[in-house]
Amino acid sequence: MKVVGFTFVRNAITYDYPVVESINSLLPLCDEVVVAVGNSADDTLGLIRSIASPKIRIIETVWDDSLREGGRVLAVETDKALAAVPADADWAIYLQADEVLHEADYPAIRAGMARWQHEQAVQGLLLNYRHFYGSYDYVGDSYRWYRREIRIVRPGIGVASYRDAQGFRLADNAKLRVRLLDATVHHYGWVKTPAAMQRKQETFNKFWHTDEWVAQNVVPADEFDYSQVDSLVRFGGAHPQVMLPRIAEQNWRYEHDMSRNHYRPKDQLKRWLEQLTGYRLGEYRNYILL
Repeated sequence: MKVVGFTFVRNAITYDYPVVESINSLLPLCDEVVVAVGNSADDTLGLIRSIASPKIRIIETVWDDSLREGGRVLAVETDKALAAVPADADWAIYLQADEVLHEADYPAIRAGMARWQHEQAVQGLLLNYRHFYGSYDYVGDSYRWYRREIRIVRPGIGVASYRDAQGFRLADNAKLRVRLLDATVHHYGWVKTPAAMQRKQETFNKFWHTDEWVAQNVVPADEFDYSQVDSLVRFGGAHPQVMLPRIAEQNWRYEHDMSRNHYRPKDQLKRWLEQLTGYRLGEYRNYILL
């Protein structure tokens, strides 16, 4: 079974992405990892080249900064990396630059890929998500966080990145038929120094909105205000091993006041129904779960 990882990144140093940790979490599962490195204002290319693995293949790309609607440029860059995956790969594993796999989940991921390797009806594999916020100690638990997404796809069947690269669809816009794995992506996109997070907010909103919208809706500041969140829970589990050095170097503090957790009435109803039945009412599903 041939497995290839793929990812994309730009300005990883400026925006404090854990991309090295992300790639290192992919390497044990893959025969090769394709990294699309975009034209950066910092030494992101040097950072990726510093990863000591012969499995890594870098392709250099140029982002189309004129794409300002719906985060489309992120999907375009994802597709560039996916297009570089060899045609003879059985599976392609995708992570974004702020997503990390836990080593405890490797057996489940390997078993899932092996189990459905030859079952062509299975076009992708679905992973659970854990979204960290503010620091490595808190996880978002409101319904604005997606709980699952496709991160393993079958190459060569016309799979393409969808919308802002959160997930995938087929070239004819059909949803992928997927199986759910007992594995969890650790998403650290909302864990950065407050200054780096503010820089990201001021820049990345331009991939979705006009300059006028950004000027009206993103307040200029030196640091991001992490208190703007509806509900968090304290994380009591273990982070991936590759993240531990980064976590140990955290140089800011964030404490969330649990008394400020706020659930809208309809979310309270959703939570009650999910606890009772296991079904999440109104959940966005960019896939067909087999």
